[in-house]
Amino acid sequence: MIYRYLAFDIEIEKSIPDGSSDWKSFRPLGISCAATIIQGEEPLLWYGKSESGETADHMRVDEASDLVHYLNDKINEGYTVLTWNGLGFDFDILAEESGLYKECIDIAWHHIDMMYHFFCLKGYALGLDKAAHGMGLSGKTPGMNGRLAPLYWQQGKRQEVLKYVAQDVRTTLAVAEAVDQNKGISWISNSGRKQYVPFYNGWLPVKEADSLPLPDTSWIRDPWSRNRFKHWIKNNI
Repeated sequence: MIYRYLAFDIEIEKSIPDGSSDWKSFRPLGISCAATIIQGEEPLLWYGKSESGETADHMRVDEASDLVHYLNDKINEGYTVLTWNGLGFDFDILAEESGLYKECIDIAWHHIDMMYHFFCLKGYALGLDKAAHGMGLSGKTPGMNGRLAPLYWQQGKRQEVLKYVAQDVRTTLAVAEAVDQNKGISWISNSGRKQYVPFYNGWLPVKEADSLPLPDTSWIRDPWSRNRFKHWIKNNI
């Protein structure tokens, strides 16, 4: 199936302490900024604005709601929302910050989360940057990551964060297009080996990926369940 992609990503306002993997315990996290990109266009940046028009500390409820409405409008125009781990993170946060749980659940369930599709096939997660480099792409912004972004935002380095989130959606879109072209995804494992997983039929929306047979994870010491990514949907239906 040929999709008209709209890639989407958010950055949170609150910092998560190093060594902590339970980001949910620090909620609410706030949204510092977000980015969307449509194929053939430049990224559109979203962030809270002060009365003077400067970047605010976080997006207000109405500003987060505007982002949800924009995504819905583009879906109605025929675009398919695309993320990397949007099911387990971005839409969970966006629902909380906008208060539009029903709308965010519907978008999340029907959009393409490339990482979740990969996870449903293999039983483990893959990072966006690793996938990008494995596909011969430039990848994410060097020297920046999702844990540093909130610190930079708090320190007033907001243009750097905006450039980072913009590059994230560019990378998300580029990976989707590369996999479509190559009929599969490549990456370099931690042991240095080239890995490849075919995607002969292209990307599946979350709802369809979730119906795939469970992979063999007997070799993984503490495998994740699919509920790790979608529990917030069950809790808010």
